[in-house]
Amino acid sequence: MTDLSHFDPNGVSNPNNNIFGLPFTEEDARLVILPVPWEVTVSCNAGTARAADHIFKASMHVDLYDADVKDAWKQGFYMRVPDKKILLKSDYLRKEAELYIDYISKGEAVEKNNFMCKSLKEINEGAVYLNNWVYDQTKELLDQGKLVALLGGDHSTALGYYKSIAEKYESFGILQIDAHCDLRQGYESFRYSHASIMYNALKEVPQLTKLVQAGIRDYCEEEWNYICNNKDRVVTYLDKTIKERIYEGESWKQIVDEIVEQLPQNVFLSFDIDGLDPKLCPNTGTPVPGGFEAQQVYYLLKRIIKSGRKFIGFDLTEVGVGENEWDANVGARVLWKLSNLLVACN
Repeated sequence: MTDLSHFDPNGVSNPNNNIFGLPFTEEDARLVILPVPWEVTVSCNAGTARAADHIFKASMHVDLYDADVKDAWKQGFYMRVPDKKILLKSDYLRKEAELYIDYISKGEAVEKNNFMCKSLKEINEGAVYLNNWVYDQTKELLDQGKLVALLGGDHSTALGYYKSIAEKYESFGILQIDAHCDLRQGYESFRYSHASIMYNALKEVPQLTKLVQAGIRDYCEEEWNYICNNKDRVVTYLDKTIKERIYEGESWKQIVDEIVEQLPQNVFLSFDIDGLDPKLCPNTGTPVPGGFEAQQVYYLLKRIIKSGRKFIGFDLTEVGVGENEWDANVGARVLWKLSNLLVACN
């Protein structure tokens, strides 16, 4: 066990320690944060592949006292070093994807261009490799009895984790905080696009019995039709509907309790940072006006825990990289709160 007798939680963080300046090793930590530096299929702004390094730096400025869950951190948080091979593979395939996206945006036929056909094949094969890598990493940690948090990277990075946690829980639900539905089928012909993560999860993870989405405000007709045709498995709370209900007199608590009732006993949180108001995440890949304040999401999660449901894990994705590190600052504080809540209720 880590000796905390000489650690001052009120002092200046030591960057030679791990995330948040905590002095834990992976062996001693209850929670292990797995960074996944991958953003091959992002369709707008890039940068999320390097979010973990920026969040690590910003985490040194986060105070350790959390009034909601005092001393949860004493059970140990540890973040692995981002895997350089995964990052290099992401960088290479991202360049391929940029050329491909530019090509198809001009209405060109992919099948008439051998280079584009080759690029598409490499990108899709790379995504399969990434999914398998994430599965192996998270399964290893879960088999050791660790709690696991996945830190993206883009939203596509989480699929392998969903598959490994599905082997631990016979059934579970995902609460998705997001500006987008992510229910597109093979967006831009990328099988494992960030815009297809929930479509792929529902298709490939049968243990995922319920997907509850909140904050959605940017989606296409294909996705809306999917939601309407799968009401037994997908429930979507649009940002505009939530706000209109509040404007007309309902409280956030009333809406939250309704959302909670839609969730099964075991709940996984998938938190795309663009689910927040973009003033909090201006450099995320695809920011959209509207969205939540961070405290609204924390309140929702606390109500889930209070209801007796089990919070089993989370991913935090799409944190952007900006010149002034604001996004990393917000990302670090969201990661801190989610980590504390996860550890405290397990």
